[in-house]
Amino acid sequence: MLRQGAAIVGGTDLESILMRTALYPGTFDPVTLGHLDVIRRAMSLTDRLVIGVAINRDKGPLFTLEERVAMIEAEARPYADEIGCELVVHPFENLLIHAAQDVGASMIIRGLRAVSDFEYEFQMVGMNRAMNDDIETVFLMADVHHQAIASRLVKEICRLGGDISSFVPPAIATALQERLS
Repeated sequence: MLRQGAAIVGGTDLESILMRTALYPGTFDPVTLGHLDVIRRAMSLTDRLVIGVAINRDKGPLFTLEERVAMIEAEARPYADEIGCELVVHPFENLLIHAAQDVGASMIIRGLRAVSDFEYEFQMVGMNRAMNDDIETVFLMADVHHQAIASRLVKEICRLGGDISSFVPPAIATALQERLS
């Protein structure tokens, strides 16, 4: 059975089978310019980028899940449109490797800021590979201007009245200032 422009294989169109899908997970509380730099770079490597917004009750996020999903969608959509990458923002609460399987990802994108991030990430890759060695992990470094940015630090700077305009997009800065005022 053929659909216009695509072959159907076992009920699934060939285009979706051949599509490279990556999962970029995080809490994104809030999304920073460092996150967005990694998102833009990841979109150039894949056909479909799923941004997995972690439901992590232990971290006690400042923004609700719905707010974080909406913020990422609004900030990442222009990159997806420009690059021509399909964008999906997907909340998840299970193991990262299971979330990757759930969305059909063949790779997990992880952003690295410093060498200290690598030790934890190295262990995570080993555990994920033990559970599913078909899913690769790809590490991307944010641009040098964004490497020091951490959501936790951005919130602290904002809470203490500092200027966060060089760390987050304007809409995110406004949302943070309103939430912390």
